[in-house]
Amino acid sequence: MNESGAQVPRTTIAGRPNARVTDLAQRLLEGGLCELSAREQRVISTIADRHHVTRSVNRTVDDRETAGDRIADRVARFGGSWTFIIIFVAALAAWVGLNTLMLTRMGPAFDPYPFIFLNLILSMVAALQAPIILMSQNRQAARDRISAGLDYEINLKAELEIMALHEKLDALRIDRLELLLKCQGELLEQLVRRQPVGAAPIDR
Repeated sequence: MNESGAQVPRTTIAGRPNARVTDLAQRLLEGGLCELSAREQRVISTIADRHHVTRSVNRTVDDRETAGDRIADRVARFGGSWTFIIIFVAALAAWVGLNTLMLTRMGPAFDPYPFIFLNLILSMVAALQAPIILMSQNRQAARDRISAGLDYEINLKAELEIMALHEKLDALRIDRLELLLKCQGELLEQLVRRQPVGAAPIDR
């Protein structure tokens, strides 16, 4: 299992490197398999086995998600919304208005000015809300790292596939040139054999 939550493909058989994987690593990355990172070895293995590396970031993150992570996300999402701001301002206004009304018309209020109990509640809410929001931000940072890792694997595989295609095209071009040269040589030999006696030799 790697940092992105995916299974690392097997690059060895009975303790020995897979021949196809090693060959691809040497041809495409100009180095041995042991010099590559775990992510690069996995990409090379997917190319050798003709597997895809595309994975859903949401699914990868959800597989590692806990109940605490979901609660932190919901609290952070609600705390950063206009709904929370409106409810918070309305609650403050109601608290201040009720205590002011009780103090002026009904006698002593349960939290008179300067609203010490209200300040205590606000401090407690801020003290609890701040670490929960930090937890959610840390999860988002981890999600971004996973997404960047998956993008790197996809880009690396695409680059390696393009390099492999270039190698195949070069090999086809070389084979075609060799075939043309062979055909030209055979034609020249036929012309030499058919050349009349005493004629000027054909310049090869």
